[in-house]
Amino acid sequence: MGLSNAIGLVLGTSLIVMAIALGGFDKVALFIDYPSILIVSGGTVASVLVAYPLMPVLRMDRYIKITFTAKERNPLKVIEQIVALSESARREGLLSLENHLEDIDDNPFLATGIRMAVDGMSPEVVESIMNTEMEAVDTRHAYGKGVISKLGQYSPAFGMIGTLIGLVLMLADLDPDTIGAGMAVALLTTLYGAIVSNLVFLPWADKLQLIHNEELMGMEITLRGVIAIQSGENPRIIKQKLMMYLPPTKRPVETEEM
Repeated sequence: MGLSNAIGLVLGTSLIVMAIALGGFDKVALFIDYPSILIVSGGTVASVLVAYPLMPVLRMDRYIKITFTAKERNPLKVIEQIVALSESARREGLLSLENHLEDIDDNPFLATGIRMAVDGMSPEVVESIMNTEMEAVDTRHAYGKGVISKLGQYSPAFGMIGTLIGLVLMLADLDPDTIGAGMAVALLTTLYGAIVSNLVFLPWADKLQLIHNEELMGMEITLRGVIAIQSGENPRIIKQKLMMYLPPTKRPVETEEM
């Protein structure tokens, strides 16, 4: 995921720079205006601080880092782990799964569910606890996506605000000889706001939503698998049920023949 993120940012930035350069390298400096950058960046962050508590905003760098470092999740691996556990439980009994917890330490949610099942908790209690964990994850992720999404929503507005400020200053000291240059500078904040919104913040927010959806799907598969193991269902039936969460194109061929 991080690779596509980097490629997209580099490609988008390169296309914008090329479009500016085609107008003449001597005009590139016209597109740099520090007051405009200050209005868009500072104003956008200020609005997010008004909309959200301080701590989620301070963690903004973590949310951005996730869009670069998050690995694509493989639900097939989760299903294979669950099916393997169900086969062990069917052969050796549910309590034998305690010996397999080290094999699934890369999936703490699955390990937690299996541990509760081995401890003798009822399926209803296990499902309730695991659903609570999923809801907590959903709430935490909503803050992260919300902060980045709001940055994308507010930045074009502050771009327009900066343009209006520039126009007021220009019209207050109107000079026909400099009106073109003054208008160009005034429009830069709108340009900055549109670029950071549509190339950076909104795509990052969509990427966080994608990562969130994949994680929750994996957790839902895990939850259903643990309950099925507790119920003593046939491993083949468990596999077939869990494969239904995947798009047909991502299901192994043999599951379509069952």
